[in-house]
Amino acid sequence: MSGVGVPGFGFRAGPSGHARTALVAALCAAAALSTAVPHRAMAAEPTTAEGIAEYRALLADGNPAELWEAKGELLWKQKRGPKNASLEACDLGRGSGVVKGAFVELPRHFADTGRVQDLESRLLTCMETLQGYNAAEIAATRFGRGEQKNLESLVAYVSSESRGLHFNLPQSHADERRMYEVGKRVFFFRGGPYDFSCASCHGENGKRIRLQDLPNLTKNPGDGIGFAAWPAYRVSSGELWGMQRRLNDCYRQQRFPYPGYGSDATIALGVYMGVNSKGAASIAPSIKR
Repeated sequence: MSGVGVPGFGFRAGPSGHARTALVAALCAAAALSTAVPHRAMAAEPTTAEGIAEYRALLADGNPAELWEAKGELLWKQKRGPKNASLEACDLGRGSGVVKGAFVELPRHFADTGRVQDLESRLLTCMETLQGYNAAEIAATRFGRGEQKNLESLVAYVSSESRGLHFNLPQSHADERRMYEVGKRVFFFRGGPYDFSCASCHGENGKRIRLQDLPNLTKNPGDGIGFAAWPAYRVSSGELWGMQRRLNDCYRQQRFPYPGYGSDATIALGVYMGVNSKGAASIAPSIKR
């Protein structure tokens, strides 16, 4: 039986000759070479999560949230409203006018209102009592409009004053502990047309939607990445979102009725997530897709 020529290898393989062995070895080497280069290239490719993290890092250099922070500081000090007063006497939990460190201890119980309040609802209280605004009207205003827009600037300013500080929500008052338990129940409650809950997306590790990794908000470090990053500038909307607005969007995606701005349900969720994020450093206002 005559041999078969193998172009490029310089020999003819017979049915039992050494050339057959050489051919096999050469083909294996060629195959290994052809697969090795793509493998190395693939290994060098960043993961989706790493790519998104790099994207955010690039955007964070000059985070547009700084514009809301600056406006919020002006609004804090400016005399406004029917009473022509500033918010500099507002007590956010650490005493009249103290801003630094207040954000990482909210939501908390306030004796003057007799309820647990988050940052947005507490600012509404101060805007009403100190400046004479109608808190109910502001709460009912659409996000990004009128005094709601000013409120989100105030949220940006107050949160920025605690950047780098660690969350440590108080749980000494009975109402604070009760709101934690209520928030836990709300977080795991399933309902709506999709039978969703907050936990459907944020109740365990390793979940994602589209290309986005979803933080586990039941513990650290996941809750530190999630809760500790809000308020945030949303690239997709070109606006700054506070936690109340973020929760509203979560309910929208679940096809749930929104509980209401500054409602006990949304504040209880804030208590649950905030307590779970104990020890996490605040990076708010951050930047989100």
